[in-house]
Amino acid sequence: MAAVFAGLALSASATLAQDKTDHPGVTPGEMAYKGAPVPSGEMKRVISPGAPDMTQQEFDIATKLYFERCAGCHGVLRKGATGKPLTPDITQERGTEFLKVLINYGSPGGMPNWGTSGEFTEEQIDIMARFLQHEPPTPPEWGMKEMKETWEVYVPEDKRPKTKQNNYDIDNIFAVTLRDSGEVALIDGDSKDIIAILKTGYAVHISRSSDSGRYVYTIGRDAKVDMIDLFMDPPQIVATIKIGLEARSVETSKYPGYEDKIAIAGAYWPPQYVLMDGGTLEPTKIMSTRGMTVDTQEYHPEPRVAAIVASHEYPEFIVNVKETGKILLVNYSDLDAITVTTLEAARFLHDGGWDSSHRYFMTAANQSNIIAVVDSKDREIEALIPAEKIPHPGRGANIVDPEFGPVWVTSGLGNENINFIGTDPEGHPDSAWKVVRVLPSQGGGSLFVKTHPKSSNLWVDNTLHPDAKVSQSIAVYDVNNLDAGYEVLPIAEWADVG
Repeated sequence: MAAVFAGLALSASATLAQDKTDHPGVTPGEMAYKGAPVPSGEMKRVISPGAPDMTQQEFDIATKLYFERCAGCHGVLRKGATGKPLTPDITQERGTEFLKVLINYGSPGGMPNWGTSGEFTEEQIDIMARFLQHEPPTPPEWGMKEMKETWEVYVPEDKRPKTKQNNYDIDNIFAVTLRDSGEVALIDGDSKDIIAILKTGYAVHISRSSDSGRYVYTIGRDAKVDMIDLFMDPPQIVATIKIGLEARSVETSKYPGYEDKIAIAGAYWPPQYVLMDGGTLEPTKIMSTRGMTVDTQEYHPEPRVAAIVASHEYPEFIVNVKETGKILLVNYSDLDAITVTTLEAARFLHDGGWDSSHRYFMTAANQSNIIAVVDSKDREIEALIPAEKIPHPGRGANIVDPEFGPVWVTSGLGNENINFIGTDPEGHPDSAWKVVRVLPSQGGGSLFVKTHPKSSNLWVDNTLHPDAKVSQSIAVYDVNNLDAGYEVLPIAEWADVG
């Protein structure tokens, strides 16, 4: 990587972790993490046979609440994902009173208690219970016309500096998400000083470095992509575009000869990915991900784009499609004749990262409790590895295990397990593509594990753990003495965030 990044939600995470929801295992932080910022927009009210009456005003209220609080888990079209499906055939059978109780109190399966937590009023709960028995409204599509209307180049390429104009080591700059304010802070890794705070999309989900290290591409949950030029003094945003209504992923080309030339962003809604000019963000191609699931071979209208990484073996992007369980190898060498190779993995693909060789892409199908391994050189699925429970690696972490050799590490949302997976089929064939070690963390609710080539430590968070002392701390393991357990670092206490 040409630059080092940290995706930290500084503005809200500490406060959210301290608050309670009165619902076991579900924190406001988790609600915020899974929530969807898709705006309700101008929705057409659909009257469904057998459903209770609603006024247009009630429909508008419910639509807004659903997109803000529910769509991230249940899906925009309510087909289900992390949460269960909420289609009218199911909800009408349950009835209004049952739904009101469920919304009010939640469920042991992870459904938040929207009523008893004070998030929803009694009136809102009644409106939502009736709303869920109608056909879900479909948000508007977002095509080339809409993208072009939001696309803006603030500094043309020929007006940008030819050489770096500042004294910062751009290989050691952190891009830190300031979630609620819709900003990114650039921090000098040498001095730890803030270089700049830039207005971006809402709740930036990821910051991605270009191959050269010159540019940082951010994408907010509102699907706004911003391109930051680190050569400028101070660094500033030089181009922007909105590629949909909700999104999570952005990446740039890294294959030799194509460095920094092509960018890609993937949307949750509409379910699509967009290829753009890497220097200006001008959109060139929009590709839909709607299609059949890998297991039941059923059509899914809302397969969201999750992680995207750039192959080092071919001029390709590797694209995770969440609900269908497909991994797409999108070849960008000829944008007038794009070829896409489809690999079948497992449903509910989410995030992932490279093994230490940068040949194998390790990615979590979290609700399927599987880590899929993509061989980017042979362009095939190398393995599907069981990993409990609800693995959520972020990028994952690569270390050399004292016993098993090179491994890739992931933690999980669903339990305390930290899974170590062997990644060296030539040097350690007996350990390759299997869980070789499981260590306990502080508990469930983990989102990220991290290390560094110059460090002998493995860092593990538990950001969504219901206990604030756990969610606000980090467990650190000695890579050379993994059986010794972990040391807890009380990060929020040290930061004195209250």
